Amino acid sequence: MAKFTSADIRALREATGAGMLDVKKALDEADGDMAKAVELIRVKGLKGLAKREGRSTSDGLVAAEVVKTEDGQSGVMIELNSETDFVAKSGPFTELAARVLEAAAAVASPDAALVLGSPSGSKKETVQDAIDQVSARLGERIQLRRVGLVQGEHVELYLHRTNKDLPPQVGVLVATDERGAAVAHDIAMHIAAYSPKYLSREAVPAETITTERRIAQETAVAEGKPEKAIERIVDGRMNGFFKENVLLDQAFAKDPKTTVGKVLAAAGGVVTGFARFRVGA
Repeated sequence: MAKFTSADIRALREATGAGMLDVKKALDEADGDMAKAVELIRVKGLKGLAKREGRSTSDGLVAAEVVKTEDGQSGVMIELNSETDFVAKSGPFTELAARVLEAAAAVASPDAALVLGSPSGSKKETVQDAIDQVSARLGERIQLRRVGLVQGEHVELYLHRTNKDLPPQVGVLVATDERGAAVAHDIAMHIAAYSPKYLSREAVPAETITTERRIAQETAVAEGKPEKAIERIVDGRMNGFFKENVLLDQAFAKDPKTTVGKVLAAAGGVVTGFARFRVGA
């Protein structure tokens, strides 16, 4: 005769998040001992981590926070991935994200590996341990994909929900000087929508510019453009590349007749850095 009740089953399900069948089997095997049943479920779940290792984690959430520092403000942002949106919006997953974000803020580094190895709530448990435990409980692979760190006199945070039923899927941190703070929120929203790759033309790697110029030149030649016009055509196409990929050169989302750079100049401010995460991108 079973040495557990329906109340025990309910309590174990709430404690572990395991399915009804798994809970009953664990209680049977543990002969009704709740603590032993919890251990059995955890072991079973952790053994499944290896099987989930190769599975895709294309859902999840972006979480971020901004804190004051001696020199201004510091913003940290994480992308925590799951296999399905069902798990992404679950309580255990969002609670885990809060713990990971807290650890990332304490580490204050964009190095995800460093964050994973840092303490999570206790010196005995790391962030990776915490992720593994929740992964075992939910039956899905969970991955800390990346960590962002942006620091400056002022740091603006913008989180965007692409689906009202899900946690934020897009996150932006923008660092400005004090004058730039007046337009920082609008610029953060712009970055969320237009996803620039670089802050300024000077920030574009030299090898990227060389490659883009070569492609533009080869394309112009292949199109049969006059030799005398090729240099002018290449310059024009490079300007197009900058307008598409460089934040300060992009047409401003709220007023496409001007650029982000001109909006900042009008405010008398500057952007010193930014980070943009989109889940799965």
